[in-house]
Amino acid sequence: MERPFTIRHDRLNLAATIHYPNPDAKREGRKLPLIIINHGFVGSRIGVDRLFVLAARQFAEQGNLVIRFDFAGCGESDGVYGEHGLDSMIEQTRTVLNYGLSLDIVDPLRVTLLGHSLGGAVALLTAVREKRVKSLVLWSAVGYPFNDITRIVGRKIYEEAVTRGSADYLGYTLKPDFFDALMKHQPFQETQKFTGDVLLVHGTGDDVIPVDYTFLMEKTFWLRGEGRCDKVVIFQADHTYSSGEHKKELIRATSDWLGGYDQRQQEWHHWSI
Repeated sequence: MERPFTIRHDRLNLAATIHYPNPDAKREGRKLPLIIINHGFVGSRIGVDRLFVLAARQFAEQGNLVIRFDFAGCGESDGVYGEHGLDSMIEQTRTVLNYGLSLDIVDPLRVTLLGHSLGGAVALLTAVREKRVKSLVLWSAVGYPFNDITRIVGRKIYEEAVTRGSADYLGYTLKPDFFDALMKHQPFQETQKFTGDVLLVHGTGDDVIPVDYTFLMEKTFWLRGEGRCDKVVIFQADHTYSSGEHKKELIRATSDWLGGYDQRQQEWHHWSI
């Protein structure tokens, strides 16, 4: 079962969709793991080729409570995207997290942020500021927000925003503050502050965010004293996993990883003693 709803954030309505597991599924009295999905740059909670819809339905079928939402200025949410930079996206994610954890059916020890592209960077940056986040799933995550987004929009758009006060990119108005916020954050330098488990997924055919980022991010996560990091590389998959087979492989690998929580905890316990 799924339903659309809105979450109030800083005088804005954020459009969201919540997915519930099958009510007939046997839960044995246990509360539900929560997954929050962060979409990428100028994206939406639907995802390219319905990626997030399909993923959320699969995860809910697996027994998770899933919330996917539109960042301010995207999809059906209020606001102007270019007026809400990376810091605001972190706070928006925290607002959605607050909502999810206010539900009495949610297990507060099983909270996962899943982010794609720029949403991956937002998920990571949120998780290091939120001890309530217990695990991360990063799909083709942005590693250098300012450089990566400036490369995507083009240097001309960035210079126009700086000199004129705003620039149009695909109908989205980007302002200097938006780029300034991107410049402030370096996800690679934040990885060691997150102590939970991490899954990294990337496609070798990604021409938007290099697959090399995931290999580097894996190394930085493994430098931590706590938490483990797993990596899945999907051969020839592009940035949005547009091929049907690549999409299935992405969702299947993520579902398997999410479903292996209990085993990972058991293995970590044995290893640590």
